[in-house]
Amino acid sequence: MPETSVARFYDELADDYHLIYSDWDASIRRQGDALDALIGLDRAAVLDCSCGIGTQAIGLALRGHRVTGTDISPRAAARAAWEAAHRDLSLRTAAADMRCLPFADGQFDTVVCADNSLPHLLTEQDVNTALAEMRRVLRPGGQLLISTRPYDDLLRDRPASTPPQVSGVAEPDGGERTVTFQLWHWHDDGEHYDLEHFQLLPAGGEWRVQVRRTTYWALSRDRLIGLAAEAGFVDPRWRMPQETGFFQPLLVARAGE
Repeated sequence: MPETSVARFYDELADDYHLIYSDWDASIRRQGDALDALIGLDRAAVLDCSCGIGTQAIGLALRGHRVTGTDISPRAAARAAWEAAHRDLSLRTAAADMRCLPFADGQFDTVVCADNSLPHLLTEQDVNTALAEMRRVLRPGGQLLISTRPYDDLLRDRPASTPPQVSGVAEPDGGERTVTFQLWHWHDDGEHYDLEHFQLLPAGGEWRVQVRRTTYWALSRDRLIGLAAEAGFVDPRWRMPQETGFFQPLLVARAGE
């Protein structure tokens, strides 16, 4: 999938992205706390190279880290900066493709690529390029944190949809609630899938429907470990949600010396 279509998907979603969560501010704090525990440094220089509207970046800034956020979506990155400023936090942001990061070598202690962002890259070459860029901007021994969906399980079952998620205040008339769900259409290769992202938004007693589409590559855990090792990362290992408190499995690795 061309990168412009991924950018368009998130540009169109940027204003409503927080409605994916039942309580976005609580998710910001919870995810920031979980990632902070893995980073294990005070005031680390962190790059969130798929920052979206700032869920993880703001959470880490709240924990005192020096965070820079980039995203392929200019609208999402701009909203992340606004949301951080609204909370009196410092967060530098820029629109950038994770395959071509606009930073000098060895600039960061940690690179975060969370919330199933890497699987938007649909070929091994593109994933290799992105991982090599993450490795380049990390200091020797710096830490990589990547989260994806639990694809080993999903590749066994190949689900056709996700359960609906409801956000907002549960007023008696449902006026403040938003419903989000996804339909998945698997390709013949059994690894890639097209996603239709549905949001039902309240509109004067009726529902307004937003549908946005994108494509993912369901990368297995072993496959991603191998790709990380090829890009120069050492000691790659998966940490699961029940261990970390983060909502997705996390690949944790170090940049080779």
